[in-house]
Amino acid sequence: MSSKIRIRSALRGYLLWPVILTGLLLCMNLSIYVLDKKAGLVMSGFVLVYFLIAITVFYLKRHKIASELVHYAMDYGQVQKQLLKELALPYAILDVEGRMQWGNDAFLEIINEKKTVRKSITNIFPEITEDKLPAREKDESIHITYNQREYRVLLRKMIAPSFDEDFHWSSEDAVNIWSSKNALIAMYLYDETEIISLMKANKEQRLITGLLYIDNYEEALETIDEVRRSLLTALVDRKINKYMQGIDAVIKKLEKDKYFFVFQQKYLHHLQSNKFSILEEVRGVNIGNEMSVTISIGLGVNADTYIEGYEYARAAMDLALARGGDQAVVKDQDKIAYYGGKSIQMEKSTRVKARVKAHAFREFVEAKDKIVIMGHKIGDVDSLGAAIGVYRIAKTFNKKAHIVINEVTTSLRPMLNRFVGNPDYEEDMFLKNEQVKEIVDINTLLVIVDVNRPSYTECKELLDYTKTVVIFDHHRQTNEAIDTAVLSYIEPYASSTSEMIAEILQYIGGNLRLKPVEADALYAGIMIDTNNFLTKTGVRTFEAAAFLRRSGADVTRIRKLFRSEMIDFKTKADAVRNTEIYQGYFAITVCASSEVDSPTILGAQVANELLNINGIKASFVLTEYSNQIYISARSIDEANVQIIMEKLGGGGHLSVAGTQLKNQTIEEAITLLKATLDKMIEEGEL
Repeated sequence: MSSKIRIRSALRGYLLWPVILTGLLLCMNLSIYVLDKKAGLVMSGFVLVYFLIAITVFYLKRHKIASELVHYAMDYGQVQKQLLKELALPYAILDVEGRMQWGNDAFLEIINEKKTVRKSITNIFPEITEDKLPAREKDESIHITYNQREYRVLLRKMIAPSFDEDFHWSSEDAVNIWSSKNALIAMYLYDETEIISLMKANKEQRLITGLLYIDNYEEALETIDEVRRSLLTALVDRKINKYMQGIDAVIKKLEKDKYFFVFQQKYLHHLQSNKFSILEEVRGVNIGNEMSVTISIGLGVNADTYIEGYEYARAAMDLALARGGDQAVVKDQDKIAYYGGKSIQMEKSTRVKARVKAHAFREFVEAKDKIVIMGHKIGDVDSLGAAIGVYRIAKTFNKKAHIVINEVTTSLRPMLNRFVGNPDYEEDMFLKNEQVKEIVDINTLLVIVDVNRPSYTECKELLDYTKTVVIFDHHRQTNEAIDTAVLSYIEPYASSTSEMIAEILQYIGGNLRLKPVEADALYAGIMIDTNNFLTKTGVRTFEAAAFLRRSGADVTRIRKLFRSEMIDFKTKADAVRNTEIYQGYFAITVCASSEVDSPTILGAQVANELLNINGIKASFVLTEYSNQIYISARSIDEANVQIIMEKLGGGGHLSVAGTQLKNQTIEEAITLLKATLDKMIEEGEL
């Protein structure tokens, strides 16, 4: 009503202007009286006539003018309504519950329906549910598909207070205004089919940079006679080129075992769906070679520039090689996907890499004042043995060294007690997190052993305290990596980190001499991680063991150190007795943790024991410890437990892997593990 009064007042003021101007004429008339009375009288007559005419016109013409305005408003409203009805943009009005009240011609043409009044919008567009309707003044945008067209739907809430005579715009009603029954929702449909189609075409035509390396070129050629070496090379090269032709790729051979290629992104889904079948095809090439040829592929996807795409591909290739090769790694900006990696990593017979890493490590040791060594949380014998080996290197070059250990388990205590209180070693050899944080500075060398994931280290904060970080590990790398490492020696084919450190010790120089107790620690690390030299052992494993034996390691002494307590033995027996055989060849059980000191270690031992059962391809032992569920996974050669554990956020090796699950119960973890196994079997990954 207030808007109508304002319009009426404006119209009355406009019509009364001639009457109002009479006051100005009276002022002029008074001025003329002062100058000449006769002229003033004449002027007064004319002013009176003007006033009477203005009043007459106001009262006689106002109804006619109002009638003309009404006709104009009606005509304008009809034009406005017609324009809205024929608007090219599909437009509709809904009530607050999502029922259609009105739609223009463009909207009705899309839905092919004329009778739309009171019909729920959800019945027309199932994606637009009641919970997606705007609750307040904020617009809601929804993407839908209708009749094979792509639309962006904009929903905007509007208030119509004049529908309710008792409703007024006041501050007291501000809270309830948006929930008023008189509110309406305006709905706009924007057809984005062409835009999305063009965006998709543009994305599919983007070039992906790829690198392809033959992992074991020299080693594979050495396993066949010289006459057939060129034939093997030609067959592998033909397989690779034929595969690249299938995706319309341009490929260039950079070296005898390295290729560079580019292809359109629309073929990426095809490669991912068949899980990079070229890996299997190349591995299947056999003309008498004892060792199968394997390849690694690195792809850089969705990079902003070609240079950045190449850097992505190089990073993906580095990750593929660090994980043991025989796999494809796709790096999509910050996302990384793995394919393949099912074969056992072949041990390299040459020690050139170990020698090079040893010399590089020596330079870092000599350049720093202090050395801090740490392994993973809930340290095991391998991480302790490797740390002891690095400690000996530091002391050989007269450097102050410390080992970070927070929690000492029952399995670790016998070996640790041989160093604690030993007069040959300093009292501050072992430190906890709080102690080591006080001594680490920018001039400290941080050496990480038996782990390459920052979240799994004993003290993650140390990575921020120093910029000189060195990594020695035998686990496959994952998406989570320590990017600040100045030296990274990660060999997935190695049996243990203790084996790697034993090789480093032989090349580090400085007249290094291991003490028997230190040789025992390294030898025990190899023995525990290989399950008494039964798992992941190669020529270099036994060579490292031989070096440690020459340095004074005693097998009998080590065996006595790691004998089990009776309660531990009973706990393992109960876990084996309660084992469930899932899918006919997966052994799943739970290792109790209430009465034992090192339940995770026992879980790993139970997993190893279960592999002795005929027909078992892989074993999984779950242990609840420190408000987390630990899963130890083991296999011999029939299943890749590493890729299974990666699905659950963990990792490891083909035959030895594990993961940690948070905020889950044992029952939920078992259900998740079984669902993961079912899915991988269905997709052909197992």
